[in-house]
This record gives sequence, C-alpha cells and structure tokens, in this order.
Amino acid sequence: MFRKYLLAGFFTLLPSVVTFWILRAIFNSLVDIFRGPASWLASVLHLPVPPFWGLALISAVTTVCLLTLTGALVGNFVGRQLLQWLDELVMHVPLVKGIYGATKQLMSAIQSGQGGSFKEVVMVEWPRPGAYTLGFIAHRDCRWAGFEDGEDMVAVYVPTAPNPTSGYVIMVEASKIRPMDITPEQALTWAVSGGVVTPSPGKLP
Repeated sequence: MFRKYLLAGFFTLLPSVVTFWILRAIFNSLVDIFRGPASWLASVLHLPVPPFWGLALISAVTTVCLLTLTGALVGNFVGRQLLQWLDELVMHVPLVKGIYGATKQLMSAIQSGQGGSFKEVVMVEWPRPGAYTLGFIAHRDCRWAGFEDGEDMVAVYVPTAPNPTSGYVIMVEASKIRPMDITPEQALTWAVSGGVVTPSPGKLP
C-alpha cells in the first residue's frame, strides 16, 4: 500500500516539478544575462548593486519589453526592414551564421510549414528495424546527395523529446514511410510529452 501511494504521489507531482525546474533554469539564465549590464549601470549612477530579487525583476521586465518591442517591429514595414538588416548582419558572421540560419529556418518550418516542409506527418522506421517513430517530411528530392534514385528518397526530420527543435534528419525510401492522418501540432505534442499525449484515437496504428 505504501509503495502504491508513493508511486501515485511521484507521478502526480512529477509534471509540476519538471515544469518548475525548467522555469527556474530559464529564470536563472535571464538573471545571469542581465546581471552584468545592471551592475554596470548601477556603478555609473553610483547606486548599490541590485539584490537578487531586484535583478530578477529587472530581467523579467526587460524580457517582456524586449519581446513586446520585437513583436511590434515585426508588425510594421520599418520594423521588418530593420530586422531583415539585422538578419543579414548576423548571417555574415562566421560560425554564428550557420547556427542562427539553421535554427531560424527550422523554427519557421515547424511553425508555418514554410516552403511546403513539415506539413506532412509520417511514420518512419527509426532508429532500427522494428522500431517506429513520427517524423515530418522536410524534402521530397534527395538527388543532391548522389542517390541514383534520389527522386524516390525522402528527407524526414525526426524530432527528439522533450525538445523537438533538436532531432535527426534521415533520408529514406519513399516506399518505406507511412503517411499519418494527424496534424503537425499533434505530432509535436506527442514528441514533447515523450509519447504520453497521443493524437486522436484511431489515428495511430
């Protein structure tokens, strides 16, 4: 009986603990980012260095303002031109441009199905024969990779759990993938939850 209650309590509190841990990690990261600028500004103004709670408040307010400002810029022509200029500037920085460009393209594809990618959810055999997972069609022509039958090869993005922005890109024969009648959002939710939250009943084999 004790073991039953212990496990029940563990699985009940686990989602809350994981959520708290992730939020705490993000919160501490924000504090660390703004600690230097806040300390410098305090020294310039001859003010005492803000305590931890003060840094936390500054970090939260600054982050909200930054996100709001970015959203406002995206919503008008001048802002879009400015962000485009910043994008071009970053894309000329060695090493950084590869990471930034790939991450931006991946997020755009996942969020909007840009260029026809990531709109189709498929079942693929991965990472070994007899094991299956969900993936997204990234591209339907792999002739660039040197396959003689490259037009019959499909590039599939397989997200990892619980962070779907990291994953694997595999090239498989089109005949070996199975189209799934579920939305990309359902597939992402399934991946993020570690397979706990399943799509609509009857959709998965």
